[in-house]
Amino acid sequence: MAASHGKRPISRTSSARRFNAAAAGGAGPAGAPRQRVLYGRRKGRKLKGGRSAALAELLPVLAIPDGVDAVDPQSLFPHAVSDVWLEIGFGAGEHLAAQAIAHPDIGFIGAEPFENGVATLLAQVQAERLRNIRVFADDVRLLIARLPDASIGRLFVLFPDPWPKVRHHKRRMIGPTTLPEFARILKDGAELRFASDDADYVAWTLEHIAREPAFALRSRERGVWPETRYEAKARAAGRACAYLEFTRVARNAR
Repeated sequence: MAASHGKRPISRTSSARRFNAAAAGGAGPAGAPRQRVLYGRRKGRKLKGGRSAALAELLPVLAIPDGVDAVDPQSLFPHAVSDVWLEIGFGAGEHLAAQAIAHPDIGFIGAEPFENGVATLLAQVQAERLRNIRVFADDVRLLIARLPDASIGRLFVLFPDPWPKVRHHKRRMIGPTTLPEFARILKDGAELRFASDDADYVAWTLEHIAREPAFALRSRERGVWPETRYEAKARAAGRACAYLEFTRVARNAR
């Protein structure tokens, strides 16, 4: 259910086996169930040399380990971090890398199942020698289920696939099953940042978050965010973009 632009359900075929194994940090316990419902492409065009090399060298190192019941975000990084932020569906990683450069004291987790996007991010990590990024290249729900309560200080869901057809709305990243989990992992006062160029998805998001008492709308203005390629593409096409910031309400205030 990671945000990814595409149409077809993903088949975990042998051609993607090596990428999948590295993305998930290796195989899980024998016989352990691994339920995924990923929609969209897993692989795109053949990777060029630099990106292919970055994927092969860095993903096994930076992938969040699999096969454990709980993940302590603070322990994922080689140095102490003041907070951990999570981006779901980071695309080609422009926003994630820029945030990591701007906030070297913050640990960043990026979730994205699309191999080409992961490779592009890792090439940036390699070029900038970033030490504060970790990657989960799989269904983000598998990761969220393993994160402790109140462990994430900021959550980004920027320009996710809007899944415009009504029968596909259940695939949307913002929804009645994901919002309670977002509320669980976010710290009191943490931010949930959402952006989209799809007016129906924006209305959907406002409607569903209004039903979740753990969140309060803070702003409808664009903050100082690094631009993503999807945002640039939307602007170039003349589509209006909406930006929403929500605050995680303090648990003892409810």
